[in-house]
Amino acid sequence: MIRGFEFEEDGRTFTCKVEARRATPDDAWWWFDVSGDRQRYAPFQAATADTQKGVKTKIVAFYTNLLEARARPVEPRSHWGRRPKVATPEAEATPTS
Repeated sequence: MIRGFEFEEDGRTFTCKVEARRATPDDAWWWFDVSGDRQRYAPFQAATADTQKGVKTKIVAFYTNLLEARARPVEPRSHWGRRPKVATPEAEATPTS
């Protein structure tokens, strides 16, 4: 299994290493930090067949998708008690005076 490594992509420095997660100490995961981002990520489990190129591709794809999701406008949500009423066939068939 490859050890940690560092690479640059789109002006950011990615620092990657294999570590165990607190919840699952027997499983090894790829963790990475990105310059300019305070969050640390563990997007996938480490495998003995991992290559530096393959891990880099997965990490860049994960982080690109994350940035795209963050850039989307927030969709407004209504409170669960204020949901609009859905018309039912029975309600539509009942005549009102």
